[in-house]
Amino acid sequence: MTAQQNKALIPEQWREIYRNTLTGPEQTAGFRMEGDGAVTFPMGRLRLESTRAASEGQKANVVFWCPEVFPGDLAVSWTFRPLREPGLAILFFAAAGAGGKDLFDPSLPVRTGEYDQYHHGEMNAFHISYFRRMWEEERSFHTCNLRKSYGFHLVAQGADPLPDVADMNEAYEMLVVKQGAAVTFAINGLPLLQWTDDGSCGPLLAGGRIGFRQMAPLIAEYSDLIVYAP
Repeated sequence: MTAQQNKALIPEQWREIYRNTLTGPEQTAGFRMEGDGAVTFPMGRLRLESTRAASEGQKANVVFWCPEVFPGDLAVSWTFRPLREPGLAILFFAAAGAGGKDLFDPSLPVRTGEYDQYHHGEMNAFHISYFRRMWEEERSFHTCNLRKSYGFHLVAQGADPLPDVADMNEAYEMLVVKQGAAVTFAINGLPLLQWTDDGSCGPLLAGGRIGFRQMAPLIAEYSDLIVYAP
C-alpha cells in the first residue's frame, strides 16, 4: 500500500480545511511548545527533539501544539519519519480543557511535557501512540495504542508496521479519522485499528486541538499536515 491510499479512507464528502507543509519557521508561527524542545528544519521538514537528556525522564518529553481549533469530526493526515531511537511518538487530537475551556485557557495549570499532566490533568483528549520504541517490551513487540483521557483508558490497539530507524528509508503517512463516535487509524493506507466510543470511558469528545508528542531521546521529522472535515 502507498501513502496516497490514505485518501480512500477519508469520507468522500469531506473537504480540506487546513494544510501546513511544516517546511520552515513561518509555517509553525503560533505553534506552542510544552516542555523543553527544539524545532529545526534542516531537511525542509519540521524536526522535533528534546533539549533535555533522556535520563531526566518525563521532564525531558515535549508536546508541540498546532494553534488551530478543529471540529469534532475530522481526519488528520501527516508524514512522519523517526531519525533516532529509542523513544515514542504520539498524536493528541480532540484535545480541550476541562469544563469546556479552551486547551490554552490561562486559568488551566501549566503543562510542561510530563505525561500525567495530559491524561490526569485538566484536559480531555484522544491520543494515538504510533511509534513505540521506548522500553524493551515495546521494541520487541510493536503496537499502536489509542487512549482516551481524562484517565488513562486504553481503548484500542493494533499492529505497528513501521520499521526501526536503521531500516527506515522514507517517511510514512499517518491518518486518524474521527467521525461521530468512531475513531480509526491507518499508515500508508493500511487500516490498523478501529474503535467506537460507547461512553463508558467518559463523555464523547467534540472539537479541539492537535499536537505532536515525543519522548526523549527520539528525534523525528514531520511534514504535510492536512486536516479534513465535513
